Amino acid sequence: MKIAVTGATGVIGCRVVPLLAKAGHRITILVRPGSHRNGTLPSQCNIAEASLFDRETLARAIAGHDAVINLATHIPKSALGIMFRPAWHENDRIRREGARNIADAAAGAGARLLIQESFAYAYPDRADKWIDEAVGLEPASYCKTILNAEASARAFARGDSRAIILRFSAFYGPDASQTRTLAKAVRSGWAGLPGKRSSFISSVSHDDAASAVVAALAAPTGAYNVSDDCPVTHEEFIDIVAAALNAPRPTRFPPPWTALLMGSAGRTLARSIRLHNSKLKAVTGWSPGFPSIREGLPEAVRAA
Repeated sequence: MKIAVTGATGVIGCRVVPLLAKAGHRITILVRPGSHRNGTLPSQCNIAEASLFDRETLARAIAGHDAVINLATHIPKSALGIMFRPAWHENDRIRREGARNIADAAAGAGARLLIQESFAYAYPDRADKWIDEAVGLEPASYCKTILNAEASARAFARGDSRAIILRFSAFYGPDASQTRTLAKAVRSGWAGLPGKRSSFISSVSHDDAASAVVAALAAPTGAYNVSDDCPVTHEEFIDIVAAALNAPRPTRFPPPWTALLMGSAGRTLARSIRLHNSKLKAVTGWSPGFPSIREGLPEAVRAA
């Protein structure tokens, strides 16, 4: 299959591309004009310069491809940055305008498959109830444009064309800024997670998220949760981090009301999200290499 990939130099994309190459797919990586190119990407990949906001160059770059995988995002790098709405404006534009342009270009090129990244923490807080794809999204203001990105993907799915929406849970990995920030907080004696101790957090390692993207090539049209098998509570999560660091268990948990001080992003992170991943597993045979953070997070924390 000939596949065009956006976001190929991100923490998920840089793992997806080698997996696609290993599977024998022909890959074109779309990069911003004048951007720095990641030399670690497989040499057999084609590189095409195209802005997500330039419909003409995007259409030329995608022409002739069977599938498009859109993993493009612009997430604020600092823990402080995520609290301020302006830091998300570029990400909003990517999901609102860029995702629409990609879907239109893919349809115009005759592609038969579009995979669009999304975010599972757009689901509402459901306490200890399991969340499957039938639960309606209620994204906070900072990530409301997820609805635009998903709508663009659904509009692509006409006739025999398929659109796959992947609702990723919280990422972790040795190259994740969130993992390093959390480890630093735990070392200093702070839990570092907003919300109640009893709230659930659903996670997936970078490597498992990447393998899910590749597995989704075979999925029918629809939205799919991408998460490990065993969500844990915030308290359990922090205990696992502390054990991985050989650090004392933090005794200082931020009061739940502090999430209000962190803006809509903080309120989102405080949600209790207990994700069901059975739909993706059933239709693709995918399974996370790390069933839970109990197996995967200690390795990532030590490496980070």
